[in-house]
Amino acid sequence: MKLVEPAKTIEIIKENNFAFQKKYGQNFLIDGRVLEKIVDAAQVSPEDFIIEIGPGIGTLTQALCERGAKVLAIEIDKKLIPILEDNLKGYENIEIINDDVMKLDLNRLIEEKNENRPVKIVANLPYYITTPIIMSLFEKNVPMISATLMVQKEVAQRMQAGPGSKAYGALSLAVQYYSVPEITANVPQNCFIPRPNVDSAIIRLNRRNEPPVRTDDEKLLFAVIRAAFCQRRKTLQNALSNSAELSVSKEAAANAIEKAQLPPLVRGEALRLEEFADLANILAKEKTGIGV
Repeated sequence: MKLVEPAKTIEIIKENNFAFQKKYGQNFLIDGRVLEKIVDAAQVSPEDFIIEIGPGIGTLTQALCERGAKVLAIEIDKKLIPILEDNLKGYENIEIINDDVMKLDLNRLIEEKNENRPVKIVANLPYYITTPIIMSLFEKNVPMISATLMVQKEVAQRMQAGPGSKAYGALSLAVQYYSVPEITANVPQNCFIPRPNVDSAIIRLNRRNEPPVRTDDEKLLFAVIRAAFCQRRKTLQNALSNSAELSVSKEAAANAIEKAQLPPLVRGEALRLEEFADLANILAKEKTGIGV
């Protein structure tokens, strides 16, 4: 029987006296149609090396293995390891690691175990740590071609949002700097045990080979973006000059905004990534008074 079947999931939980850990944000998928949507969105093939984050009882892992990919499953909850090993004992293309993905050197693991396969991340991510995991994958330059993730619907919308929308923010710009995001399906609450309080979505992040904008100082670019959305209802001039991270005077901020040919009272939520890059490049050239 497929692990995704509700009756099988409940049976495994009861047989192992498994108690869900709130601190790990555990919600097990029990809808086979959604499971297929994840694997299809990830375009899993026998040539792939898949890193699955948070496999739970192995529901998604089983589907990945059946597509023939080499799978490395990383599970933080040590109580799930014997359950995973038992549920997946018939598959030879799976390796299970009990560790915290935020503390692992994924680049080293990939180098040791990958065998030059295309690397893809596939995961039903815990809501509480979705953004840190995604940004860690990008910032540590994990050599993946894509990440196909089940996340909170609101977070997926933020990652795909554009200027002028309420969902648009620092996460939108960071994700779009590193990847091309695409929401492939929405997932209701009743597809999980236990049922979460919010709906979910499947999003695929296709990693860019090169950033879509030129930046003289990537660190400064993201500092400017964070400042702009830290106080998003303030004008960009005030947001930049109020940022302790930037240490830009109000006059310097106004001057940079003018050189970037932006309206004096513009807010950060109206700027495209290209405009943020232009502004950061101008600030980088000024240097004086900038403490990033």
